[in-house]
Amino acid sequence: MPHSHLLLALSVVFVWGTNFVVIRWGLDGLPPFLFATLRFTLSALPWAFFIRRPAVPWRKLATFGVLLGVGQFALLFLAMRADISPGLASLVIQVQVFFTIGLSLLALGERVRGYQMAGLLLAVAGLAVIAAHLDATLTLKGLALILAAAFFWACANMVVKSVGRIDMLGFMVWTSLFSVPPLFALSWWLEGQALITSSVLQASTSVWACVLWQAVGNTLFGYGAWNWLLARHPAATVTPLALLVPVFGMTASALALGETLPMWKLAAGALVLCGLAVIVLWPHLRARLAR
Repeated sequence: MPHSHLLLALSVVFVWGTNFVVIRWGLDGLPPFLFATLRFTLSALPWAFFIRRPAVPWRKLATFGVLLGVGQFALLFLAMRADISPGLASLVIQVQVFFTIGLSLLALGERVRGYQMAGLLLAVAGLAVIAAHLDATLTLKGLALILAAAFFWACANMVVKSVGRIDMLGFMVWTSLFSVPPLFALSWWLEGQALITSSVLQASTSVWACVLWQAVGNTLFGYGAWNWLLARHPAATVTPLALLVPVFGMTASALALGETLPMWKLAAGALVLCGLAVIVLWPHLRARLAR
């Protein structure tokens, strides 16, 4: 991979990791469901007027939009409002890798391989360490919400796998259209018209910047650049870099928000990341050794 492409990949991973701090800042001015509604609105409009809809059935566009918008991000924002710190959220959400593998195995009828089980056990050990340290910055509710968000992210991944290689930027724009109605309905029902109106009118420039960063930086730039790289390099070269997302996430949370990093958090992070690394890297290492 040329240095310029490596820097682009690292910039995407940096955006995705530090985005958890941006979410925390945005939640200081907006309730979670309204925040998610605005994020996906700006991910869809005005871009849908200029970017062609990919050749994907409407049903799959709608399914992905609901799974990602309501299933993943609404739950993520709800958890991060008061029940989990940004650094831990960036780590625990990566469990989506294991959910994706599990759903793929069920769909294809394959057996769980030894290295996959080893990686899963390492990650579960890391989650057990996290669960053993519930406090004001991490509640059982927050942990459950993030795990549910990871599951819905995995379900969304299965939809992506079923559509094949497509223009992912266009896919993200058009699926975002389907995220907005259910998110707005949830905001209207659970947060109420009065809170919606006051939050929008009183939102500061920095809060709107957080919303815009969610839409343009995290969604359009992040997914667009990542899939541009995947189209030009082997997946085995690009995808392992995503392991840096929680590293950037926990570091950014510590620097920007003062989140403490005691030994148990570092140990939990190491276990989860080692589990992910085993699953992502072992097949490629084995292939190299077999040559």
